[in-house]
Amino acid sequence: MEKDVHTSLINRWQAAPVTSDAGTIVVIEDDPNISDLVDVYLRREGFRVVQAPDGPRGLLAVERERPRLVVLDIGLPGTVDGFEVCRRIRTDNAVPVLMLTARDTELDRILGLELGADDYVTKPFSPRELAARVKAILRRAAGPPPDPQAVISVGRVEVDVGRREARVDGAAVALATREFDLLRYLADNAGLALSRRQLLDGVWGPGWYGDERTVDVHVRQLRKKLGDALPLTTVWGVGYRLG
Repeated sequence: MEKDVHTSLINRWQAAPVTSDAGTIVVIEDDPNISDLVDVYLRREGFRVVQAPDGPRGLLAVERERPRLVVLDIGLPGTVDGFEVCRRIRTDNAVPVLMLTARDTELDRILGLELGADDYVTKPFSPRELAARVKAILRRAAGPPPDPQAVISVGRVEVDVGRREARVDGAAVALATREFDLLRYLADNAGLALSRRQLLDGVWGPGWYGDERTVDVHVRQLRKKLGDALPLTTVWGVGYRLG
């Protein structure tokens, strides 16, 4: 019955015109029912959707299409699972990644975030919620109109707002979208001790209801990538302070 309802929705919405183009999203998912349903909802929001049923073809689609965002299932078939796809994407691409997981375990979420995922949704999920998460991620990635001259320096780290680039001693360091957003928020509030809840509200948005330890995962990634050049201090019982 549920499959029939989804098929009916897909048939009806595929026939409806899409009046805007919000850019391309690559959906890497091996279950065609889920992939088609995600396709329908995202196209109704104005996105062009490219589907890929496995890791190798998903990576090829990301390289070819240069999408605005990737929706990525963890449990892909074969030897190239979602974690490996995310790792390979992050070697040279800062495109936002929204991971889908059928296993609601802390380990899966933390591993996905450490590999550079920007958010995750647990199956079964509401397609409307997924579409809303996608738009929220893209809003955060775009941020407010940047001052092209704005460069925030903290220690040996420069946060170039206009270029959305982090530099250590003048050399660019590749950061995932959410990692850069966290670094910028910390830099904007340099010298202040910020709680994990403040960081979640400021970077992920007040409507984000994930675990506060998500902040710790991204902080570890910033420390790993920026090293001793980043004067980021843990304030025990509170959170973190930059500078």
